Amino acid sequence: MIIGVPKEIKNNENRVAVTPAGVRELVAHGHRVYVQATAGNGSGFSDDEYRKAGAEILPAIEDVYAIAEMIVKVKEPITPEYPLIRKNQVVFTYFHFASDRELTEAMVKSGAVCIAYETVRLPNGQLPLLIPMSEVAGRMSVQEGCRFLEKPQGGRGVLLGGVPGVKPAKVLILGAGVVGRNAALMAAGLGADVTIADISLPVLRHVADVMPKNVKTMFSSRHNIEQELPVTDLVIGSVLIPGAKAPHLVTRDMLTLMRPGTLLVDVAIDQGGCFETSHPTTHSEPTYVVDGVVHYAVANIPGAVPFTSTLALTNATLPYALQLADKGWRQACKDDAPLREGVNVVDGKVVYPAVAEAWDMPLAPLEL
Repeated sequence: MIIGVPKEIKNNENRVAVTPAGVRELVAHGHRVYVQATAGNGSGFSDDEYRKAGAEILPAIEDVYAIAEMIVKVKEPITPEYPLIRKNQVVFTYFHFASDRELTEAMVKSGAVCIAYETVRLPNGQLPLLIPMSEVAGRMSVQEGCRFLEKPQGGRGVLLGGVPGVKPAKVLILGAGVVGRNAALMAAGLGADVTIADISLPVLRHVADVMPKNVKTMFSSRHNIEQELPVTDLVIGSVLIPGAKAPHLVTRDMLTLMRPGTLLVDVAIDQGGCFETSHPTTHSEPTYVVDGVVHYAVANIPGAVPFTSTLALTNATLPYALQLADKGWRQACKDDAPLREGVNVVDGKVVYPAVAEAWDMPLAPLEL
């Protein structure tokens, strides 16, 4: 198969979808790999490293899309890429269709086969291609939270861990999944007073058993959230419904409960955000203020640490990319039920229920 690896063009997205080590594996399986020039620079991989691994370097993104049977990316295609994607071309990347109607309609129109990292699901419910970036995003949410709680950045001027004689900051984490648990560990390690909320009592029991003593659990309800907001410094939204739009757990009227300079970090922004007042931001302009409350809603948080993120992501995605390349997407999805769950759009039809429901589009059966 001919595989294309374009350079990511989303704002400050420095990750790359395939490393030189991944190229070596794909080439060893008999595939041809074309990498756009400088695609790996942001993650610390030079064009020469790709050449030595067996890739061919193409100068422009148009060249990569034109030659490839399968495109492997990190982030969803953005507007300049829409016309480059063609019928029956396999695109394997994060899509988050349920939060972007324009993208969904563009991919339907293209006739491409869109396989989304975020909906590949194991029988136990785990999302193996989302977990690595959720781990990074959860830890980064606290790192960025520390930064934007600083007064020069618009925050309350609070040190997360406090100091002797001064109480630590209070952190509220909504959602006890992979992002939430990683955020809780980071915040607790810095000495914050952490509360993690979820609607699953078994999950909360597990969290209570394994987390440090400065992490408390809370059942997630509107009443309980409203009770916490007036005394919270940092709220991290990490709710995930696989493939579907995130629910709004903090509504606009709740902002009046919070003190000026309180920080909201919406890690769920890729799926529409779990704060009603959230809209996507970028690493170059990461925050904005609504009613005195600072919002951080960068849609590609792990892109800020591309060396770590690229290695973590490609460790997980390469085995699936190899299956798709070795067998073709139909046979690979017949043989691998988790990979089959990743198929969202095929030949102009939406085949993933949550995406069809999000945009009131017809749902077609996936025919392999």
